Amino acid sequence: MATRKSAKESVIDYVQIDGLVVLKLVKHCVDEGSGGADFVQGVLLGLVVDNRLEITNCFPYPRHQEEEELDEFRYQIEIFRNLRHVNIDHLHVGWYQSTYFNSFINRTLVDSQYNYQHSIEESVVLIYDPLKTSQGFLSLKAYRLTDAMMEFYREGEFTPESVNRLKLNFENMFTEIPLVIKNSHLVNVLLYELEQKKRNGENYQFLDLATSSMLEKNLRQLIECVDDVAADTNKYLTFQKHFQRQQQAKQQYLHKRVTLSKTFLLFKFS
Repeated sequence: MATRKSAKESVIDYVQIDGLVVLKLVKHCVDEGSGGADFVQGVLLGLVVDNRLEITNCFPYPRHQEEEELDEFRYQIEIFRNLRHVNIDHLHVGWYQSTYFNSFINRTLVDSQYNYQHSIEESVVLIYDPLKTSQGFLSLKAYRLTDAMMEFYREGEFTPESVNRLKLNFENMFTEIPLVIKNSHLVNVLLYELEQKKRNGENYQFLDLATSSMLEKNLRQLIECVDDVAADTNKYLTFQKHFQRQQQAKQQYLHKRVTLSKTFLLFKFS
């Protein structure tokens, strides 16, 4: 995928997302993702300021029930209306989806993103990988379809000739937009206070998930050394017992020699 883009390929230079939105997105994926089998999706809300897309809120798509299916369009309209009543950003700027092992490129995602970019030029799709995040590294990326891919879908000619003419491949179907996570001033103050409290308390950085691979390796090495330590301990205890017996035997021998010497002297001078 292309990571650098020209001014013609995108109307935005980078995406700025609020930290609270990231937490809501992650919580949604964790709560509704069933062991990596289901893909979780939702709506992104925000606004465009100069050359950046600010994502300030999000909400999940409703889950379909077998007996009763919800109308997604009415659901979204109702959410937008409620957000507008409480004076919260309600402009639709894209959507998000969870993925596993970066297996998110498929026909459904391309169709959905084309419809988004066709109606909302600045829209993006956020791809979140909960498996990578569980290892201690936040895996959240923003993508858009390139101009060549948009033209390919707009023409509707899905033929090898059109693919060759537009020089399409897996590397230039999507373009990755730089993603910046930014918190409000109140959140920054709260984080600063928590950091100050953490400095005064105990620090457990060695249990950070980002060091899981090294931690596992060290634990394996420690487990392998436990048997050696136990064997050496048994050898040391056995040596101590043998040494104590030798000392006792030596003391007994010396005591007998002293006793015999005293007895011999008594008989000699008597």
